[in-house]
Amino acid sequence: MGTSLAAGVAAILDRDLRAVRRELEAYPDERQIWQAVPGLPNSGGTLALHLAGNLQHYIGARLGGTSYVRDRDAEFSRRDVPRSELIAEVERARTAVAEALPGVPAEALERDYPEPIADAHIRADEYLVHLCAHVAYHLGQLDSHRRLVTGNPAGVGALRPIELGSARPIG
Repeated sequence: MGTSLAAGVAAILDRDLRAVRRELEAYPDERQIWQAVPGLPNSGGTLALHLAGNLQHYIGARLGGTSYVRDRDAEFSRRDVPRSELIAEVERARTAVAEALPGVPAEALERDYPEPIADAHIRADEYLVHLCAHVAYHLGQLDSHRRLVTGNPAGVGALRPIELGSARPIG
C-alpha cells in the first residue's frame, strides 16, 4: 500500500477540496453560505471551516509537521466568515495535503497514526482512508445545503474521476 496509498489519498483529497471551493463559489449570494436550514446541523461555511481545519490538523500538522494549531470549537462557532477567507482556508488545506503526504514513508502508514483518535489507536493507512470518507461525507452535506438555500439543483461536478491524479483521457 505505502506510498501509492498516500498518493491516492492526496489525489482524492485534492479533488474533493477543489469541489468544496466550487461549492462555495456556486452560492450566488455570499450570505447564503451561512444560512441556517431546519434539519441540517451545519451551514456551508461551517462545513468548509471544519474540513479545512480537520485536514490542516490531521495531515498538515500531524503528518507534515506544520505549525498549524487547530481550534475545532471555532470551526463550528464562527459565523459570517467572508467567502474569500473560507476559500483561503480550503486552499491552505490543499497545500497541507500536497506538501505532507508525498513525504510520508510507506512504513509509517503501517504503524499507528501519530495521535490517538477517539481514545483509540488506529493504523495510519486506515485513518487516511477514513479522512477521505469524512471529507466526502461533509462535501455531500455542503452540496445539499447549497442546493436547498439557493433553490438551484445543479451540481458543481464534485467527485469527478477525471480529476484524480492518475486520470488520463482515452485516445
